[in-house]
Amino acid sequence: MKNEPISLQKYIFPNINQDGWKFVSIFALITALLGLLWTPLGLIGVVLTVWCYYFFRDPERITPKIKDVVVSPADGVVQMITRVTGPQELSMNTKTYNRISIFMSVFNVHVNRAPATGEIVKTNYIKGKFFNASLDKASKDNERQLIAMKTSSNKTIAFVQIAGLVARRIVCLAKEGDKYEAGDRFGWIRFGSRLDVYLPTDVEPLVCVGQTMIAGETILANLTAEKQERPEGVAK
Repeated sequence: MKNEPISLQKYIFPNINQDGWKFVSIFALITALLGLLWTPLGLIGVVLTVWCYYFFRDPERITPKIKDVVVSPADGVVQMITRVTGPQELSMNTKTYNRISIFMSVFNVHVNRAPATGEIVKTNYIKGKFFNASLDKASKDNERQLIAMKTSSNKTIAFVQIAGLVARRIVCLAKEGDKYEAGDRFGWIRFGSRLDVYLPTDVEPLVCVGQTMIAGETILANLTAEKQERPEGVAK
């Protein structure tokens, strides 16, 4: 089988999220006005407009075809792996979970993808503050969208979109009763944020703090695999 030729177009002009065109148009309009006032301001506006375009990029991803796999729901860096009580807002606070926190900078792709295959059983949106998403308290104080899923292996997991210091808008398309395949798009967050994934304590994380994640591709865990030696950087 021949290798497909590398397309420069998808790197120079990548597909962007449907929500992005509105913002790119606003940036472009402001850039035009600034250019009329003073050329250097217009050049700065061009740079910011290009950044806005790339911020909303929505590349295709190839999800591993592994049974009961859990993949990263976001691009970014694993910031924390801790053992915590489940989210009270999803009625999961009677059990303990392994929580993997993935921080997204303003340079990461911000389209979020379902971490596992299963059915959405509960959602809850919480208005909140806008602390830096890298802070641990952001999981309880910031604006967030919580989602619980019953996976195809009959385990309950949760994933939470958390708005950050710059982010002011969480978009979640997932509703109770919706069914997702691992890697399917379910929402996005604008301008810097965090994704938390809650896994049962009998599911060992296969990633470490500081590891770079690719949404829909990087494997976080396997829901039915036998327990393995805990990776370095995972909280006990």
